Amino acid sequence: MKILNIDEKKLTAKLLERRLSNIGYHVTTVKNGKEAVEQLKVRKPNLVILDVNMSNFGGIDVLKFIKESGLDTKVMVISGEKEQALVSDLFEYGIDEYIKKPATLTEILIRINKLVGMSSLSDEFYQQNEEVVRELSIGVVIPCYNEASRLLSKSFVHFVSRNVGYYLCFVNDGSTDNTLEVLEEMKQGREDYIGVYNCDTNGGKAEAVRQGMLHLINDNDLALDYLGFLDADLSTDLNDFDDLVKTINLNNYKIVSGSRISRIGANISRESARQVISMSINYIIRKILGMNFKDTQCGAKILDREAVKTVFNEKFLTRWLFDVEIFLRMKKRYGMRAKEMIYEQPLKRWVHADGSKLSMRDSLKIGTQLVKIAAHYK
Repeated sequence: MKILNIDEKKLTAKLLERRLSNIGYHVTTVKNGKEAVEQLKVRKPNLVILDVNMSNFGGIDVLKFIKESGLDTKVMVISGEKEQALVSDLFEYGIDEYIKKPATLTEILIRINKLVGMSSLSDEFYQQNEEVVRELSIGVVIPCYNEASRLLSKSFVHFVSRNVGYYLCFVNDGSTDNTLEVLEEMKQGREDYIGVYNCDTNGGKAEAVRQGMLHLINDNDLALDYLGFLDADLSTDLNDFDDLVKTINLNNYKIVSGSRISRIGANISRESARQVISMSINYIIRKILGMNFKDTQCGAKILDREAVKTVFNEKFLTRWLFDVEIFLRMKKRYGMRAKEMIYEQPLKRWVHADGSKLSMRDSLKIGTQLVKIAAHYK
């Protein structure tokens, strides 16, 4: 049985192709409608899988071609389309199945097998395909400096292997231990959704995040909708980060920033000495920004593509306070409208992890660095 999979999002396409091939289907994957039409003429597949929301020559154009050419092929649409009227129109175009994202990989494969199935599916199949296929593609940069002894590899692998659409980019910031080897081992066999970007020398967290963000946004194959960054110690866990993604997708924000605000129902654990220093720093930052954000320095943020290009093109002034510069660069670009484009979202959980690379001595230098930042962006 031949299947033509049309998907401009590499993260979803590669996984679906691999799983269908394992079952026994012959799968061809293309990135756009024009390539799909050429393949339809040559291969005459038994099933076409597509998303109607593709850019340029889109899914509707492919459906028109199939209908006008009289091809005898089943059509399945997998999409995050929310307009019920359009979904009804799709069936008028002659589609045979519609699956709304997010959906489990198990559901998708079962419905494919029902349309053009070759054989029954084994119990092992149901155990191996629990992943959730999402509407979005999200890239996450995780800066790493000497993290070999505390990197929670299993947590990262568990999350990303069950949430199709996430791509984790670990940036090795010139580590002097075996962090790079640990990262390469974690990536092995998972190259479709885990990447490693290596910096030969230590440039600090700000530059590591910047390099990772630029690397991801320039990767056209990934076609990422949103990009963010997260601390390697998972003081903010991946489920909380996913909540930030949901917020930015449902609103018109350009940046959603995690906030370590102590509140009822949240598990926010911070070292007392650092908390005192942090409160003082945040007060100064609010004065510099002219914005009433309670916690600019949380290491969990998600941005849309336009914001990434606005804030990461140029190097930051400091190694640690780049979060403040992100906000100031947004303010420089959009003026006071930036306050409406940046949303501070309280986290459900944040736990201080031992081994922080920011020493107390570094913390005490922050005041001077803030003065430098304020003068530069005035």
